[in-house]
Amino acid sequence: MKDIELLAPAGDLEKLKMAINYGADAVYLGGEEFGLRAKAKNFSLDEIKEGVEFAHKHNKKIYITLNIIPHNEDLKGLEEYILNLEKINVDAFIVADAGVFSIVSEIVPNMEIHLSTQANTTNFGTANFWHKQGIKRIVVARELSLEEIKEISDNSPDTLEIEAFVHGAMCISYSGRCLLSNYMVGRDANRGECAQACRWKYNLVEEKRPGEYYPVYEDEKGTYIYNSKDLCMIEHIPEIIESGVKSLKIEGRMKSAYYVATIIRSYRMAIDAYLKDKENYEYDKKWLEEIKKASYRDFTSGFYFNKPTEEDQLYGSSSYIRNYDFVGLVLDYDDEEKMATVEQRNRIFKGDEIEIFGPNKDYFTQKIDIMKNEKDEMIDVAPHAKQIIKIKVDKAVQKMDMIRKAREE
Repeated sequence: MKDIELLAPAGDLEKLKMAINYGADAVYLGGEEFGLRAKAKNFSLDEIKEGVEFAHKHNKKIYITLNIIPHNEDLKGLEEYILNLEKINVDAFIVADAGVFSIVSEIVPNMEIHLSTQANTTNFGTANFWHKQGIKRIVVARELSLEEIKEISDNSPDTLEIEAFVHGAMCISYSGRCLLSNYMVGRDANRGECAQACRWKYNLVEEKRPGEYYPVYEDEKGTYIYNSKDLCMIEHIPEIIESGVKSLKIEGRMKSAYYVATIIRSYRMAIDAYLKDKENYEYDKKWLEEIKKASYRDFTSGFYFNKPTEEDQLYGSSSYIRNYDFVGLVLDYDDEEKMATVEQRNRIFKGDEIEIFGPNKDYFTQKIDIMKNEKDEMIDVAPHAKQIIKIKVDKAVQKMDMIRKAREE
């Protein structure tokens, strides 16, 4: 049980550091090539080096995605890239393609390799095959139930680790192997350029009646027929762990630092509570309440308990629910004056009621009665992006604590 890992996404250095500060045991990220999130900011080699040094300083790990399904031209430069990453001392590569796996194995034979969910591992026979080839960890297909995952775990050696997604967006295609984006706009989802065509609005057209659009569902505006709810397993931590999953993975390399911190914080609390005393463990509804203070869509448990039904789809909209805004990041705190130095992230007004939270602690509310600019002048509003301000905070706060504000209805 001590080996249970909480795995966080990171689209840039700030998100990486935030994930680790808020409780992640490991972070997965993509470089500027060979990953499946081409639209994410992603990491240069120098940034990966800085991220690895930061993670290792905190006894955490960094995994690099090499999980594209490559065509011939995509293999150019791969060997050099792998060698550069080995020098940086990354902890593992995540691969989906047998060719990429064989190149990694040959070039850096001592590197730990994880098999991506894109490889569609759905049974213990396949898991054991890959383990014999040198795969240390299987990221199981999202189409599996907890019962099926447990059967894989029970029929695999202890040296094979199982990783599974527990939170985030669900791809409509089988284990993420999608052709819809490629067909619609020529952007290959399997090479990192997904246009998320599954979230577009669709109508039905009869072949001999061009221009006459029929709604697929009971809405004249059309329907988002491929649009899944987001996965959320915060209420089922014991079942996930007892199924044999060793790494609980959060989706979201395109998400904000605030999102990453908020989600990781709740899962960290839930996992720690279960591992501390599983006999007396009780789910705390505040964990889900906190998750809903980041942007989200309605939630589903995916395939874990049964096959999804129409209740697991969103037919009316692909929009996210945003009830709170991330408005500031704490940089410092003066205990004597009770003043927090804050980097503004959204407009803050004098008189605002804010919530402040940090890793492994409850949030508290604070009304802003005193706010100053960098010149120590009293101000009524902080309107400028990343403006440095000072606000009066009654309770002590710490660097990297976050400030949020409820949106006005």
